[in-house]
Amino acid sequence: MGISVTVITKNEAADIAAALESVRWADEIVVVDSGSTDETVAIARRFTERVFVRDWPGYAAQKNVAASLATQDWIFSLDADERVTPQLADEVRRTVSGTPDAAAFKVPRVTWHLGQWIRTTDWYPDRQTRLYDRRRARWTGAYVHEGVAVDGTTGALTHDLQHYAYRDIADHLETIDRYTTYAARQMFEAGRRAGLLEIAGHPPFAFLRNYIAKGGVRDGAVGFVISTLNAYYVFLKFAKLWELQRQSKRPAA
Repeated sequence: MGISVTVITKNEAADIAAALESVRWADEIVVVDSGSTDETVAIARRFTERVFVRDWPGYAAQKNVAASLATQDWIFSLDADERVTPQLADEVRRTVSGTPDAAAFKVPRVTWHLGQWIRTTDWYPDRQTRLYDRRRARWTGAYVHEGVAVDGTTGALTHDLQHYAYRDIADHLETIDRYTTYAARQMFEAGRRAGLLEIAGHPPFAFLRNYIAKGGVRDGAVGFVISTLNAYYVFLKFAKLWELQRQSKRPAA
Protein backbone atom coordinates (compact mmCIF):
# COMPACT_ATOMS: atom_id res chain seq x y z
CA MET A 1 0.00 0.00 0.00
CA GLY A 2 1.20 3.47 -0.85
CA ILE A 3 1.12 6.67 1.20
CA SER A 4 -0.14 10.11 0.18
CA VAL A 5 1.06 13.08 2.22
CA THR A 6 -1.48 15.92 2.31
CA VAL A 7 -0.72 19.52 3.28
CA ILE A 8 -3.12 22.47 3.47
CA THR A 9 -1.57 25.91 3.11
CA LYS A 10 -2.03 29.64 3.03
CA ASN A 11 0.95 32.02 2.91
CA GLU A 12 3.44 29.39 4.09
CA ALA A 13 6.36 30.40 1.85
CA ALA A 14 8.75 30.52 4.81
CA ASP A 15 8.07 26.91 5.82
CA ILE A 16 6.61 24.89 2.98
CA ALA A 17 9.86 23.90 1.25
CA ALA A 18 11.34 22.31 4.38
CA ALA A 19 8.04 20.55 5.11
CA LEU A 20 7.78 19.05 1.64
CA GLU A 21 11.48 18.17 1.55
CA SER A 22 10.90 16.05 4.67
CA VAL A 23 8.26 13.94 2.88
CA ARG A 24 9.91 13.30 -0.49
CA TRP A 25 9.82 9.62 0.48
CA ALA A 26 6.02 9.50 0.08
CA ASP A 27 4.35 7.95 -2.97
CA GLU A 28 2.49 11.21 -3.50
CA ILE A 29 2.31 14.74 -2.10
CA VAL A 30 -0.97 16.66 -2.34
CA VAL A 31 -1.04 20.38 -1.47
CA VAL A 32 -4.33 22.27 -1.15
CA ASP A 33 -3.84 26.03 -0.94
CA SER A 34 -6.53 28.53 0.01
CA GLY A 35 -5.38 31.56 -1.92
CA SER A 36 -1.84 32.38 -0.84
CA THR A 37 -0.55 35.81 -1.81
CA ASP A 38 3.09 34.82 -1.35
CA GLU A 39 5.20 32.18 -3.14
CA THR A 40 3.65 29.17 -1.40
CA VAL A 41 2.07 27.67 -4.51
CA ALA A 42 5.14 28.19 -6.69
CA ILE A 43 7.38 26.59 -4.08
CA ALA A 44 5.02 23.65 -3.62
CA ARG A 45 5.04 22.98 -7.36
CA ARG A 46 8.79 22.37 -7.17
CA PHE A 47 7.99 19.25 -5.13
CA THR A 48 4.73 18.00 -6.64
CA GLU A 49 2.38 18.52 -9.55
CA ARG A 50 -0.54 17.80 -7.24
CA VAL A 51 -1.14 21.38 -6.09
CA PHE A 52 -4.71 22.67 -5.92
CA VAL A 53 -6.06 26.13 -5.08
CA ARG A 54 -9.56 26.49 -3.63
CA ASP A 55 -11.51 28.66 -1.20
CA TRP A 56 -11.12 28.14 2.53
CA PRO A 57 -13.99 26.08 4.07
CA GLY A 58 -12.37 25.51 7.48
CA TYR A 59 -9.55 23.31 8.77
CA ALA A 60 -11.37 19.98 8.92
CA ALA A 61 -13.17 20.46 5.60
CA GLN A 62 -9.99 21.47 3.79
CA LYS A 63 -8.10 18.46 5.14
CA ASN A 64 -10.92 16.18 3.98
CA VAL A 65 -10.74 17.76 0.53
CA ALA A 66 -6.99 17.09 0.44
CA ALA A 67 -7.56 13.46 1.38
CA SER A 68 -10.24 13.10 -1.31
CA LEU A 69 -7.78 14.34 -3.95
CA ALA A 70 -5.14 11.76 -2.99
CA THR A 71 -4.62 8.62 -5.05
CA GLN A 72 -3.63 6.46 -2.07
CA ASP A 73 -5.95 5.38 0.76
CA TRP A 74 -3.36 5.76 3.51
CA ILE A 75 -2.88 9.44 4.28
CA PHE A 76 -0.23 11.22 6.32
CA SER A 77 -1.53 14.71 7.11
CA LEU A 78 1.26 17.25 7.55
CA ASP A 79 1.14 20.94 8.50
CA ALA A 80 3.47 23.38 6.77
CA ASP A 81 5.30 24.12 10.04
CA GLU A 82 6.06 20.43 10.68
CA ARG A 83 8.86 18.10 9.60
CA VAL A 84 8.94 14.31 9.30
CA THR A 85 12.25 12.94 10.52
CA PRO A 86 13.89 10.00 8.69
CA GLN A 87 13.13 7.81 11.72
CA LEU A 88 9.44 8.68 11.62
CA ALA A 89 9.34 8.22 7.83
CA ASP A 90 10.77 4.70 8.19
CA GLU A 91 8.25 3.90 10.91
CA VAL A 92 5.34 5.14 8.80
CA ARG A 93 6.45 3.10 5.79
CA ARG A 94 6.93 -0.05 7.88
CA THR A 95 3.53 0.39 9.49
CA VAL A 96 1.64 0.72 6.21
CA SER A 97 3.65 -1.92 4.35
CA GLY A 98 2.33 -4.56 6.73
CA THR A 99 -1.33 -5.26 7.37
CA PRO A 100 -2.33 -2.60 9.90
CA ASP A 101 -5.10 -3.63 12.27
CA ALA A 102 -5.71 0.00 13.23
CA ALA A 103 -7.53 2.49 11.02
CA ALA A 104 -5.34 5.38 12.21
CA PHE A 105 -2.18 6.08 14.18
CA LYS A 106 -1.25 8.82 16.59
CA VAL A 107 2.19 10.44 16.36
CA PRO A 108 4.00 12.20 19.23
CA ARG A 109 4.82 15.80 18.32
CA VAL A 110 7.68 17.83 19.75
CA THR A 111 7.77 21.63 19.41
CA TRP A 112 10.82 23.86 18.91
CA HIS A 113 10.43 27.18 20.74
CA LEU A 114 12.68 29.69 22.49
CA GLY A 115 15.81 27.92 21.29
CA GLN A 116 15.08 24.33 22.34
CA TRP A 117 12.87 21.30 21.89
CA ILE A 118 10.08 21.35 24.47
CA ARG A 119 9.43 17.96 26.09
CA THR A 120 7.52 19.28 29.08
CA THR A 121 4.21 21.13 29.76
CA ASP A 122 1.03 20.33 27.81
CA TRP A 123 3.12 20.49 24.64
CA TYR A 124 4.59 17.01 24.91
CA PRO A 125 4.00 14.34 23.79
CA ASP A 126 1.05 16.18 22.15
CA ARG A 127 -0.08 13.04 20.31
CA GLN A 128 -1.69 13.85 16.97
CA THR A 129 -3.63 11.49 14.68
CA ARG A 130 -1.81 12.03 11.39
CA LEU A 131 -1.56 8.63 9.69
CA TYR A 132 -4.96 7.23 8.75
CA ASP A 133 -6.91 5.15 6.27
CA ARG A 134 -9.26 7.59 4.55
CA ARG A 135 -11.78 4.78 4.00
CA ARG A 136 -12.24 4.50 7.77
CA ALA A 137 -11.43 7.97 9.10
CA ARG A 138 -12.11 11.61 8.37
CA TRP A 139 -11.48 15.03 9.87
CA THR A 140 -14.14 16.65 12.05
CA GLY A 141 -14.41 19.96 13.89
CA ALA A 142 -15.90 23.41 13.49
CA TYR A 143 -13.32 26.17 13.86
CA VAL A 144 -10.26 25.00 15.78
CA HIS A 145 -8.61 21.88 17.22
CA GLU A 146 -9.90 19.65 14.46
CA GLY A 147 -9.54 15.92 14.99
CA VAL A 148 -9.86 12.62 13.16
CA ALA A 149 -13.00 10.55 13.72
CA VAL A 150 -12.01 6.90 13.28
CA ASP A 151 -14.18 3.92 12.44
CA GLY A 152 -12.05 1.33 14.19
CA THR A 153 -9.03 1.33 16.49
CA THR A 154 -6.24 3.88 16.71
CA GLY A 155 -2.66 2.75 17.13
CA ALA A 156 0.45 4.68 18.18
CA LEU A 157 3.78 5.43 16.53
CA THR A 158 6.87 6.17 18.60
CA HIS A 159 9.06 8.63 16.69
CA ASP A 160 8.49 12.37 17.02
CA LEU A 161 6.97 14.68 14.44
CA GLN A 162 8.88 17.96 14.62
CA HIS A 163 6.86 21.16 15.02
CA TYR A 164 8.20 24.68 14.39
CA ALA A 165 5.11 26.45 15.67
CA TYR A 166 6.31 30.00 16.45
CA ARG A 167 9.06 32.32 15.26
CA ASP A 168 9.17 34.15 18.59
CA ILE A 169 6.98 35.25 21.51
CA ALA A 170 5.29 37.95 19.41
CA ASP A 171 4.28 35.32 16.85
CA HIS A 172 3.13 33.07 19.68
CA LEU A 173 0.90 35.86 21.05
CA GLU A 174 -0.62 36.52 17.63
CA THR A 175 -1.46 32.83 17.30
CA ILE A 176 -3.00 32.76 20.78
CA ASP A 177 -5.21 35.74 19.89
CA ARG A 178 -6.40 34.10 16.66
CA TYR A 179 -7.02 30.62 18.05
CA THR A 180 -8.77 31.79 21.22
CA THR A 181 -11.25 33.69 19.04
CA TYR A 182 -12.03 30.45 17.19
CA ALA A 183 -12.16 28.43 20.41
CA ALA A 184 -14.51 30.88 22.14
CA ARG A 185 -16.87 30.90 19.16
CA GLN A 186 -16.84 27.11 19.02
CA MET A 187 -17.64 26.84 22.75
CA PHE A 188 -20.39 29.48 22.52
CA GLU A 189 -22.10 27.72 19.61
CA ALA A 190 -21.87 24.42 21.53
CA GLY A 191 -23.75 26.00 24.44
CA ARG A 192 -20.80 26.50 26.78
CA ARG A 193 -20.89 29.55 29.05
CA ALA A 194 -18.32 31.28 31.26
CA GLY A 195 -18.50 33.39 34.40
CA LEU A 196 -16.06 34.75 36.93
CA LEU A 197 -15.22 31.25 38.19
CA GLU A 198 -14.06 30.08 34.75
CA ILE A 199 -12.21 33.30 33.92
CA ALA A 200 -10.42 33.51 37.27
CA GLY A 201 -10.12 29.83 38.14
CA HIS A 202 -9.08 27.96 35.02
CA PRO A 203 -5.90 29.94 34.16
CA PRO A 204 -4.10 29.37 37.50
CA PHE A 205 -4.89 25.66 37.31
CA ALA A 206 -3.60 25.59 33.74
CA PHE A 207 -0.34 27.22 34.87
CA LEU A 208 0.14 24.75 37.73
CA ARG A 209 -0.63 21.80 35.46
CA ASN A 210 1.91 22.97 32.89
CA TYR A 211 4.66 24.15 35.20
CA ILE A 212 4.41 21.60 38.03
CA ALA A 213 2.43 18.52 36.98
CA LYS A 214 3.72 18.46 33.38
CA GLY A 215 7.30 19.34 34.32
CA GLY A 216 7.70 22.84 32.88
CA VAL A 217 9.81 23.65 35.94
CA ARG A 218 12.53 21.37 34.55
CA ASP A 219 12.98 23.75 31.60
CA GLY A 220 13.71 26.73 33.85
CA ALA A 221 12.78 30.12 32.40
CA VAL A 222 11.66 28.57 29.11
CA GLY A 223 9.23 26.30 30.95
CA PHE A 224 7.95 29.22 33.02
CA VAL A 225 7.32 31.37 29.95
CA ILE A 226 5.52 28.59 28.07
CA SER A 227 3.44 27.64 31.12
CA THR A 228 2.45 31.30 31.55
CA LEU A 229 1.50 31.67 27.88
CA ASN A 230 -0.50 28.43 28.01
CA ALA A 231 -2.38 29.81 31.03
CA TYR A 232 -2.91 33.09 29.17
CA TYR A 233 -4.44 31.10 26.29
CA VAL A 234 -6.95 29.61 28.74
CA PHE A 235 -7.73 33.03 30.25
CA LEU A 236 -8.27 34.64 26.85
CA LYS A 237 -10.44 31.77 25.62
CA PHE A 238 -12.84 32.09 28.54
CA ALA A 239 -12.73 35.90 28.53
CA LYS A 240 -13.74 35.91 24.85
CA LEU A 241 -16.49 33.38 25.55
CA TRP A 242 -17.78 35.67 28.32
CA GLU A 243 -17.61 38.60 25.88
CA LEU A 244 -19.70 36.70 23.32
CA GLN A 245 -22.31 36.08 25.99
CA ARG A 246 -22.44 39.79 26.75
CA GLN A 247 -22.70 40.71 23.10
CA SER A 248 -25.54 38.24 22.57
CA LYS A 249 -27.60 40.16 25.15
CA ARG A 250 -27.11 43.55 23.50
CA PRO A 251 -30.45 45.17 22.62
CA ALA A 252 -31.24 45.45 18.93
CA ALA A 253 -30.75 48.89 17.42
